Amino acid sequence: MAMASDVLARSFGKEAFGLDPQNYHTARPAYPELVWDALRNRAGLRRGISILEIGAGTGLATERLLEDRPHRLLAVEPDRRLARFLRGRLDKEELEVVETPFEKLKVPEKSFDLVVSATAFHWIDAAPALRRIHRLLRAGGTVALFWNVFGDGVRPDPFHRATAHLFSGHRTSPSGGGTTKTPYGLDVGARLGELAEAGFTADEPELIDWTLTLDPPAVRRLYATYSNVTALPADERERLLSGLEKVAETEFAGVVTRNMTTSVYTGRRE
Repeated sequence: MAMASDVLARSFGKEAFGLDPQNYHTARPAYPELVWDALRNRAGLRRGISILEIGAGTGLATERLLEDRPHRLLAVEPDRRLARFLRGRLDKEELEVVETPFEKLKVPEKSFDLVVSATAFHWIDAAPALRRIHRLLRAGGTVALFWNVFGDGVRPDPFHRATAHLFSGHRTSPSGGGTTKTPYGLDVGARLGELAEAGFTADEPELIDWTLTLDPPAVRRLYATYSNVTALPADERERLLSGLEKVAETEFAGVVTRNMTTSVYTGRRE
């Protein structure tokens, strides 16, 4: 297991994913439909509300949130390259994209009905962030945090095992992916504890198991979006991606199946 000093700094998340926004957008998998059902049923996602999205990236979640016709969606994205891409891709009157870290966002308290963060909240110090989210929500408002987690400790993942040696000595993400510790998004006790400490009434988390099938070029494109890969020098990054693609071709006959778990946490401001 990686020691704390081997984990990428949370501040790196503000610049880790903007190297190739188009590749990030096409390579990252969509969220299962059950996520949006959960947000409608448990988090008040509906027409006419005001939403704040933290760490919007290229808009994988933003686009789906807009489908429910909110009155306002304020998407916060600290990486200028991602924010520019998102702004150009989703030209909607109700969408405002702000290039700033959430910690520096200036908005009045009690401004939102729903605050969302999709596979991004592990880059933020959760305790103060959740306390601030509580203040930003109107009475009865909801926070929804969800993650697409690549692999878990229960279901065997042959491709992960076959390629683990390629990542030896590399720093890891705060998400905990690819390590022996419980991934951040699957650490149910910790996430529920943080919600309760911030004053939220949390629902039972929803954990959705599914599989992602990739050909060798798709493996390369996906892993190129991982923070622990983008943190590498260019030549080392290319060697790693070529190694992953070769394993997919030679050891998996061109068909790689990754185990996925999508976790959804929702909590209400009573």
